Amino acid sequence: MRSENEPGGQKSRSFIEEARRAQIVASAIEVIAESGFAQASLARIAQHAGISKGVISYHFAGKDELMEEVVERTYGTIAEYVGTKMIGLTTATELLRSHVTSVAEHMRGHRSQLLALGEIFTNLRTADGRPRYGINANEDIYRALEGIYQLGQENGEFRDFDRRVMAITHSSAIDSMFAYWAANPGHDLDAHAAQLADLLERACRR
Repeated sequence: MRSENEPGGQKSRSFIEEARRAQIVASAIEVIAESGFAQASLARIAQHAGISKGVISYHFAGKDELMEEVVERTYGTIAEYVGTKMIGLTTATELLRSHVTSVAEHMRGHRSQLLALGEIFTNLRTADGRPRYGINANEDIYRALEGIYQLGQENGEFRDFDRRVMAITHSSAIDSMFAYWAANPGHDLDAHAAQLADLLERACRR
């Protein structure tokens, strides 16, 4: 049951509720990665988690809400990992390289998450049939990357360029790297990330 009020009239979840939601999300990731979005029914996810479908329905309004939680939690863990790797770095070049290599390092150990995200991004739709996660869903990522490029331009590390264009290019290159690795598991993800960081660094230098 929910116990403590949060701002906006919502209530916080108990430790047990959070643990159960995390369990459901983890099972959803594995089922989607293994069977695909269409086959990832709530019943199948519940079976994987060893719980009843009703337990999922108690915590989530439906499959769409569960899929959104998968995306939110996955991106949260990525941001936490990458952010930790960036602590103490002071130059834009260091931050740029760390972003590319650390996100690859994290996802190398979480391939199921990557596969699940790909399925959700491709298949989850809004009520009017549009992709739930279109290009504009990356706005927070673009802004964060723009911050790195702005630092580099302001301290003289980087040449003058349109930071939004570079942020989109940076993000798209990472997405393509992961898409290729997802289709070719034997591909050297770390080497790819290192060379991508080289390319972006050289593109930015004065």
